[in-house]
Amino acid sequence: MPNCKYDWPEASERRLIGKRIKRIDGPAKASGRAKYTFDINRPGMLFAKVLRSPYAHATVKSIDTSEAEKLPGVKAVRVIKGAGKEVQWQGDEVAAVAAEREEIAEDAIRKIKVEYEQLPFLVTEDDVGQAGDRVKPAVQRKVGDPDQAFQDPDAVISEGYYGIPVITHCCLESHGQVTEWPDPQSLKVWASTQGVSVLGQGFAEPLGIPQNNVDVICDYIGAGFGSKFQADVWGLEGARLSKDAGGKAVKLMLERDAEVLVAGARPSLFAKVRVAAKKEGKITAWQSESWGTGGVGGAGTPPLPYVFLGPPGGIPNQTRKHSSVSCNIGGARAWRAPNHPQACLVTMAALDDLAAKLNMDPIEFFSKNADLAPNPEFARTYREELQKAAQLADWKKNWHPRGDKTSGHVKRGLGVSLHTWGGDPHRSTCDVSIQPDGSVEVKLGSQDLGTGTRTVIAIVAGETLGLPVEAIKVTLGDSRYPFDGPSGGSTTVGGVSASTRRGSVDARDKLFAAVAPALGAQPDQLEAVDGHVRVKGNTAKSLTWKQACAKLGVNAIQAQGVQDDPKKEPRSICKLSRGGVGGVQIADVSVDTETGIVRINRMVAAQDCGLVIDLKTAESQVYGALIMGVCYALYEEKIMDHQTGRMLNPNMEFYKLAGIGDIGELVVHMMTGPGYDERGVIGLGEPPVISPGAAISNAVANAIGVRVPTLPLTPDRVLAALEKGGMA
Repeated sequence: MPNCKYDWPEASERRLIGKRIKRIDGPAKASGRAKYTFDINRPGMLFAKVLRSPYAHATVKSIDTSEAEKLPGVKAVRVIKGAGKEVQWQGDEVAAVAAEREEIAEDAIRKIKVEYEQLPFLVTEDDVGQAGDRVKPAVQRKVGDPDQAFQDPDAVISEGYYGIPVITHCCLESHGQVTEWPDPQSLKVWASTQGVSVLGQGFAEPLGIPQNNVDVICDYIGAGFGSKFQADVWGLEGARLSKDAGGKAVKLMLERDAEVLVAGARPSLFAKVRVAAKKEGKITAWQSESWGTGGVGGAGTPPLPYVFLGPPGGIPNQTRKHSSVSCNIGGARAWRAPNHPQACLVTMAALDDLAAKLNMDPIEFFSKNADLAPNPEFARTYREELQKAAQLADWKKNWHPRGDKTSGHVKRGLGVSLHTWGGDPHRSTCDVSIQPDGSVEVKLGSQDLGTGTRTVIAIVAGETLGLPVEAIKVTLGDSRYPFDGPSGGSTTVGGVSASTRRGSVDARDKLFAAVAPALGAQPDQLEAVDGHVRVKGNTAKSLTWKQACAKLGVNAIQAQGVQDDPKKEPRSICKLSRGGVGGVQIADVSVDTETGIVRINRMVAAQDCGLVIDLKTAESQVYGALIMGVCYALYEEKIMDHQTGRMLNPNMEFYKLAGIGDIGELVVHMMTGPGYDERGVIGLGEPPVISPGAAISNAVANAIGVRVPTLPLTPDRVLAALEKGGMA
């Protein structure tokens, strides 16, 4: 029996939750009716363009905008970095123009004259020895006695170098917004954003207006992956151009090269690792010296050793030293599981190398060490996921010790990786209304990043009210609606599902109170099932949903559901959502040792996310993550020119992503049922994108017998590793 009236229904009572349900916004997107920020066209709208620095590091000596201002059709010009200001990377914003047509704005940008004084720069960090004073003081950590553990005569020790480079965000919809001033103290923003309810503050404070006077609208967004939380320089300058132009709407969307240069990148990580284990396979010690960059501001500290960091749990003896390198490249932004894919690659590759040195099957090796995970619950989850993933990948049939010994130049290999994530719910508030005509609406200031948030909300409300998904109207995407947290850290599904459940239960109970007299029962004796309100155990005493709602007369029901931030509020007795998941992935690859080309045969994912609301969209999240993982494992890299400080591939021609023929077969298994569902809803966006790079790297090592030390696993890197190490 539930301990709280809001608890999720028991498995036997669920009619929608956990089923495969299509996204309710699918028809709008497929038909083109869905309106993205780029589709917004306001009366008399102007178009804005930004002049960007061609240099990685320079001082603006002078800037002259007079010729641009004279150009017919130009309505506003702004200097962003005037004389004496520094530009810190290629693409840094220098000036902006708003004009009646895009081509006029582009012409105006070309007429702005800027004189620069170039300054010394650093744009690559793979060789930390060349970074000089750009290296920030190291963060150090020590647990236990690693020196003694490494000196143990029974220890088997493996050493290696591993790396994962800076990659850029590649959202299909670039960053940008349309801004308009209805009056001098009120701003309307149609933004491509991950934070409808919170973005207004990013505009309000710099522009000197109250946050309540900023209306942010985002009906649909073409992805964000962690990069679209800020108002950004271009957002603020677009708003200022709009005001300078008399309040007219201004559209400022980034071009693809600007998107790649300045709209955010995932930081790099390189590391020298030494790890030890007992001969029977138990890990005893970890030592790492790592570094990375996320731009001028450096980068955060990665959680090394990944999964086995602790406390509680963790490798018993550890020492790590991490340095951050300041480079003159566009700044870092959250990229789907910040710091985790990097730390996962370094850790899982190092441990896979150790397993090979122990002559152990990696599945057996990681199962043996699962107890080093943060808690016993995780240990059980990992062991179950390892076995399930191995079964789906035909591991026992297809795995072999390092180096495929079969004839021919195409070698096959399997690799495995573990990952973890939090996924606690964010703060969420929603209004649920039931009208006398039977219509139901759930309204909140959330955003749907394309992951199925609308559908999840409709499922939860429909489940609670005994209605089909199509009977629920979901209204979101506007900051005027009840507050909902930004979509980051896989917090959205937990937040919106919990607030919707609470609001829907309260609305349902109000309806029961209004209907009970007509059914000759007490409110707590009623239930809402299959479009009816009826007395429990007595189907003869029943009203259709519309008949029940008609009892409201002219008074609609209004209820509000609130999910508090679990980090700031005590955890409720209601078991709606919590954080902490684990996942296991296996990659099956073929490597051509003559060309160095890596092909994905199959990717298998076994993933936990607590109670699954919609199995179809949950699996879709994992499929998408696996595709992203193949991209960064085999193709993606921000290639910088040491001589000029410029990015050599700021485009979709040479900044490579996987195509449909590069993905291979994707197999997804969601860990559900007893032992998982009881934990409530947990976020899923981040976890499955963490392991692909490590799993694919380990599979390549298994295939060719040598480690390709850094991603992406491009043909030249594979051939170089083969030439250096030879076939095992």
